[in-house]
Amino acid sequence: MTTVLTKSFPQEKPTVKADPGKKRVLIVGGGFAGIAAARALKRADVEITLIDRRNHHIFQPLLYQVATAVLSPAEIAAPIRQLEAKQNNLSVLLAEVKGVNLGARTIEITSPGVGSQKLEYDFLVIATGMRPSYFGHDEFARFAPGLKSLNDAETIRTKILSAFELAESTDDPKERARQMTFVLVGGGPTGVELAASIAQLVSVTLRNNFRRIDPAKSRVLLLDGGARILPTFAESLSGKAAKRLTKLGVEVSTGVKVEKVDEQGVIAAGVRIPSATVLWTAGVSASPVVKMLGTQTDRAGRAFVGAFMDIPDAPNVFVAGDAATMTQDGHPVPGVAQAAIQQGRFVGRVIANRVRGRKDGRPFRYRNKGNMAVVGKNFAILEAGHLRTSGFVTWLIWAALHVLTLPQLQNRFRVQTQWFWSYLSGQRSSRLISEGPRSSAS
Repeated sequence: MTTVLTKSFPQEKPTVKADPGKKRVLIVGGGFAGIAAARALKRADVEITLIDRRNHHIFQPLLYQVATAVLSPAEIAAPIRQLEAKQNNLSVLLAEVKGVNLGARTIEITSPGVGSQKLEYDFLVIATGMRPSYFGHDEFARFAPGLKSLNDAETIRTKILSAFELAESTDDPKERARQMTFVLVGGGPTGVELAASIAQLVSVTLRNNFRRIDPAKSRVLLLDGGARILPTFAESLSGKAAKRLTKLGVEVSTGVKVEKVDEQGVIAAGVRIPSATVLWTAGVSASPVVKMLGTQTDRAGRAFVGAFMDIPDAPNVFVAGDAATMTQDGHPVPGVAQAAIQQGRFVGRVIANRVRGRKDGRPFRYRNKGNMAVVGKNFAILEAGHLRTSGFVTWLIWAALHVLTLPQLQNRFRVQTQWFWSYLSGQRSSRLISEGPRSSAS
C-alpha cells in the first residue's frame, strides 16, 4: 500500500466557483461508473460537471473486436456530450485533471485552448478506470501495446494487419515466420477473447487474400504466468476455454513468465520467441488521478474505499469503478463493467440523499449477475452463482446481452448488422491499416 501527498496549487490559477444556490458535483471519468453516477443524479437539485480527457464513452467489452477488425471504433463508442441533451443539470467538460486539493475542495484541470484552472466542488467522484500495468517494466510498453482505448485498439489492428503485408513482401523465411507469430501476454478475459479472434482472423477472414503466404499457418501464442487461464472463472470453465482455444489453433502456455519484450519478440521462461506482434493483456493499474487523493491504495494503485464508496477523512469524495478496491464476503469486488455501473449508481444515490438531508441508507453491496467470456465464434462461457454453462447457446446469450447494453440505438443496430454479416461471410468490416505521417517528398 502506498500513500501519496495531495498536490498543492499555485494561487494565481483562476478558480471557477460553484453556484451558491446548488451543490456542485464533479465527476472525473466518463466510463461506466462515471456515467452511471451522473444518471443517478438526474433528478437531484445539483450542478454536475462530468470531466473526461476523451469526448467519448467506450463500450470496453467489445474493444478487442475493434483491435481485430471485426468492428469499427464508432460502433462501440458514443460521444459523452450527448448526455447534456437528456439531462439539464449536467455539463460535460473536455479536460484532464492535474491535481486535487481536498482541503480547499478544488481540482486543477487543463483544457485544450484554455489552459489550467481550478474548479470548486461539494462532492467529488473519481471514476477514472484503469490503464495497462507492466509490473515495473514500463519499457515493454513500446513493443507490447495494451488494450484500454480506441487508440490502443487501432494501434493493435494496424500491427496485426501490417504483419501480414510485411510477411507477404519479404523473401526471408525467418522474418516471414516472425511476422506471422502473434504473442499475447496474459490469460484473462481480454487475452482469451483477443487470441480467439486473431485465430479466426487468420484461418477464415484472410484465407485466399495473399499469393505468397498462407495466413492459416500463423502462430498465435497465449502466455500466462498463472496455473491456468481465466483464473476468475471456475476451473471447469477455464479448462473448456483452454480446449476451445487449442481447437482454434492457439498455443496456450501457463506457468510461463515473460522476462523481456523487445523489437524482436519476447523472452519467456528463458526461451526467445521471435514475434513482430506482442500484445500485453496481463495487468492493469489505476489512473494517476487516484494518487492525487493522498489516500491508501493497493498494489495496482486503486483506492481503498469505505462502505459508502468514500475515502477516509473525506466523506464527500468517492471513488468508483476500476479505480476503487473493496472486499465483500472475503473476496475483492471484481473490476468488471457491471460492478462499475452498480457502484456509480450507488454513489449517485448517496449524493442525492445527502443533498436532500437524508440518511445514506444501506452500505454498498455488489450483486454479481454472472461473468462471461467469449472464445471465438459459437462458443462462450458463463458463470453465475452455481450456474456454469458453455457452448453455442451461451454464446447466443453473450451476443444478445452485449447488443442490448451498447450505449446507443445506432450502436446496437450497426453491431448487430455487422455481426450477422461476419457470421455468414467470415469477413470483417474494418480491415484498415492506419497511415503514418507522410514525408515531405511523398
